[in-house]
Amino acid sequence: MKGLLLAGGHGTRLRPLTFTGNKHMLPIGNKPMILYGLEHLIKAGMNEIGVVLGPINEDIKSFLGDGARFGVNIAYIDQPEPKGLAHAIAMSEGFLRDEPFAMYLGDNLLKQGAEPLVKTFGRGDADCVIAVTQVKDPSRYGIVVFNQEKRIETLVEKPKQSISNWALIGVYVFNSKIFEAIRRIKPSWRGELEITDAIQVLLKSGGRIDVQFVQGWWKDTGRPEDLLEANQLVLQELQPLNEGAIEEGATLTGIVRIGKHTKINKRTTIRGPVVIGERCEVGPNTYVGSYTSIGNGSTIRNAELENSILMEGAHIDCGKRIVDSLIGRNVTVIGAENSVPRGVKLVLGDMAHVQV
Repeated sequence: MKGLLLAGGHGTRLRPLTFTGNKHMLPIGNKPMILYGLEHLIKAGMNEIGVVLGPINEDIKSFLGDGARFGVNIAYIDQPEPKGLAHAIAMSEGFLRDEPFAMYLGDNLLKQGAEPLVKTFGRGDADCVIAVTQVKDPSRYGIVVFNQEKRIETLVEKPKQSISNWALIGVYVFNSKIFEAIRRIKPSWRGELEITDAIQVLLKSGGRIDVQFVQGWWKDTGRPEDLLEANQLVLQELQPLNEGAIEEGATLTGIVRIGKHTKINKRTTIRGPVVIGERCEVGPNTYVGSYTSIGNGSTIRNAELENSILMEGAHIDCGKRIVDSLIGRNVTVIGAENSVPRGVKLVLGDMAHVQV
């Protein structure tokens, strides 16, 4: 079985963070989010993985390379325009050939990974295995309608009226019958070839669709608030580790993970779960609160942080409280003279320089 990892799209809902790079490289718990999907495919037994890329792709190629450092072979498949998940599969037919494959959307985080779906596929004669979970807003997702026997009745992409709250999540397993199903569908009102429509065609033509009900959490990271929530979910399972240096007079409580060559200065309080990367300096006169991730090479002093993601090379020295914020690579936030102390909420793209 091969793996298919989708990393295309423009990430418009995550701008300005995605003006300078691919959204799938944004960090969750100090790790590029695409790495979660890759690791789950590897854990499920894939050693040949196709990565579908859109126009913004160089950072992903340089990070993943040929896959050798992850113990797999990676091939890259171009999808010049984001024309839908089914279109991405169609563009990958030459790579996948007639083999079954597991598809993982690179901007989704799923605690259980792909392994349960792969095992379900291997136990029977299904043409497709889908994973579903209940959601609050069905209009944002492909939706599955079940009959009284809990068998699939129909599938609908982003229904305008509520017909079910069981949503397809971003992990699937298919055999080669999906290619013919895709050839039989037409673009939706969004101009995309919807995977929901292709699975519906497969179902109506007599194909067997098995369902795996998700155990544990799942998160689609399409919006800034989703990134923060995903970061919370990942940090909840953080394992403590200290590879840095902590001065006397610094206070650490809860689960804290500190990278190599990082220094925590005196008059600093860190309340976990918190992850701090390598080559960072934190403090003095600094508070880092729960659910904060600080990227490599960052400097934080004279500030309070909580429930925020700071990417690589951030410099914060502002005398303010920063909460619920996303701060891009090499961003500088400094304090303005004679400003009134108050909390700020920021979403800053790479290389920004802000005075607050």
